[in-house]
Amino acid sequence: MSSHGEFALSEAPSTARKGLLPISMVLFSFTFFTGTMFAGGKLGMAFNFVDMLWIAAIGNGLLALYAAALALIASRSGLNTVLMGRFCFGEAGSRLSDFILGFAELGWYAWGAATVAIVLVKMLGLAEGFTVPLMIVFGFGFSITAIIGFKGLDVLSRISVPLMLVLMIVSMALATQHVGGFKALAAVIPHETMTFSAAITMVFGTFASGATQATNWTRLSRTGRVAVIASVVSFLLGNGLMVVAGAWCAIVYQQADIVEVMMLQGLSFAAVIMLCLNLWTIQGPTIYNVSAAACHLVRTERRRTMTLIAAAIGVVLAIGGMYEMLIPFLVLLGSVIPPIGGVIMADFWYRHHGKYPQLASVSLPRYNLRGLVSYAVGAILAYSSPWIAPLVGIAASALCYVVLLEIGKHRTQEAV
Repeated sequence: MSSHGEFALSEAPSTARKGLLPISMVLFSFTFFTGTMFAGGKLGMAFNFVDMLWIAAIGNGLLALYAAALALIASRSGLNTVLMGRFCFGEAGSRLSDFILGFAELGWYAWGAATVAIVLVKMLGLAEGFTVPLMIVFGFGFSITAIIGFKGLDVLSRISVPLMLVLMIVSMALATQHVGGFKALAAVIPHETMTFSAAITMVFGTFASGATQATNWTRLSRTGRVAVIASVVSFLLGNGLMVVAGAWCAIVYQQADIVEVMMLQGLSFAAVIMLCLNLWTIQGPTIYNVSAAACHLVRTERRRTMTLIAAAIGVVLAIGGMYEMLIPFLVLLGSVIPPIGGVIMADFWYRHHGKYPQLASVSLPRYNLRGLVSYAVGAILAYSSPWIAPLVGIAASALCYVVLLEIGKHRTQEAV
């Protein structure tokens, strides 16, 4: 086991396990993401205050339960999502989840690097020629904390999360004062429209990939209880607060962009600091996730090397226009990511009865066709469903996997 690999290809041992505070702080920093506030801003433009709160509560509640379900498996097994994928997709088949999860996080990383560069050029009045160099600087700079590993993410989150929380509360208070109090806020009539199911899907989908890959940290939890509590609190409160803050301010100013809102509030300098710190806290865990998936994809322990390669690809995507692709990217993620979690949950609880065998001691097939077919069914149904896509994907993939397992059992019994 490489000392720097952080168990990229094996179970996390008991000696590496951590308590509730460090796990929660890293997950909080992971969910405190500007992109989520942009999604919240879209809600604020389409729903009144009360309806927005209900949608945020339901969407984040479902997301938190999904994250907690995977976190419990991660804590019990010591495995992250890409390693769990070996059991339900096969030794070679698990590279499917490696690629999908790695690409999802890489897209977020590219969007974040592009966003901070574009906004800084705009807010500081710099020449357009600075945009690409800044994308390169931030694209590689954000990867430093991920190269350091869990310790770097933990230290940064303890600084940035409280500052971000204070700034959001100040911004929400200014917005409430500007509109004339809570009664006036509740009376604002939205100017745009969105269906309830689409809104829930957006809230869930914005962090579906993050919830699926939070196992990179929850597997380091000392107990299953720590993993579940940290996940529920972080995703329900952390992600929920980001959605509500973005929507709250959007209702008042009729502006979905939270940075633009803060400029309107006279918080321009604070907005720049918030953006940089916020994106740094999320970019570290994001590129860490990419490197974990990449390590498993090519079967290497060299996580730091994979981090730098992933950062370089992220920079190329940022320069290539990822900033403009956020909304279609989120729709795609909400459909293709959750079915991975659905297959994993069905495999762990139904097939393995809540306990994986040791990875090093088990011989796995190259491809688990039941898992791969179930994933495909879940992803297709989720993408084409008019209902809440992530829930459709999770339920359909899990149910399909259980049915295929039962069909396999009956065929074996008949053959005997």
